Amino acid sequence: MEVDLEKLCSRACSVVKEAAAFIQKESAAFNASRVEVKSFNQLVSYVDETAEKMLVDGLRSILPEAGFITEESTTAAESKWFTWVIDPLDGTTNFIHGLPVYSVSVGLLQNGKPVMGIVYEPNRDELFYAWQHSPAYLNGQVIRVSQTAELAQSLLATGFPYYDFDTMQHYLNTLDELMKTTRGMRRMGSAAVDLVYVACGRFDGFFEYGLQPWDVCGGAFIVQQAGGKVTEFSGSENFIFGKTIVAASSALHIPLQRLISKHFTA
Repeated sequence: MEVDLEKLCSRACSVVKEAAAFIQKESAAFNASRVEVKSFNQLVSYVDETAEKMLVDGLRSILPEAGFITEESTTAAESKWFTWVIDPLDGTTNFIHGLPVYSVSVGLLQNGKPVMGIVYEPNRDELFYAWQHSPAYLNGQVIRVSQTAELAQSLLATGFPYYDFDTMQHYLNTLDELMKTTRGMRRMGSAAVDLVYVACGRFDGFFEYGLQPWDVCGGAFIVQQAGGKVTEFSGSENFIFGKTIVAASSALHIPLQRLISKHFTA
């Protein structure tokens, strides 16, 4: 079936902003006592769940034939020719603690391949989006990844492991080398934000392990449309479902991915 992805993206952006408006409204008087623990360090609140229902309902109304993969499982997971991949509140821990770095992240898969990405960071009112064959945009302006090609000149983002500690020493060894060979490391607390900051050149690269499809689907596609390269630590392109990710400009991706792979395969 033929779908006008540009028009669909515009309508999906409106749905995303409506969910984000609800999140921001609730943030003003959020009560941490209403937080639930899904598993170790995996937190969820009524805000995540309500925002996800709003996203599912809104996106279903504009593409009824699509399936869904969602973080909070408010609808049955079902992969179809078109499948929305949703994180209603990427950065829940930041939100709960009143830290203003979190986002709504939405990706669209067509036959298993990403064709659209939307990430909205409401605290800065920044809407990042792209669709197949389009540039990447931030609030209507075209964005590109940085031109940094050397680790020594790069500022990188990462995410600290918070439940999967099996490869912690490999991660610490990677940090040890990168701290000595780059301009610095940052940990924002939202993988989707990290990815779109790579897309617009604020970060030169990003890597993390232990991720889920909803964490990366939207943001990674935006990086690609902004001229960047995204893979797993191994170099495989199965980063949406592979649980590890490296995103950077095409030039910087080579030394960054090789350095990370060296430590994780040691």
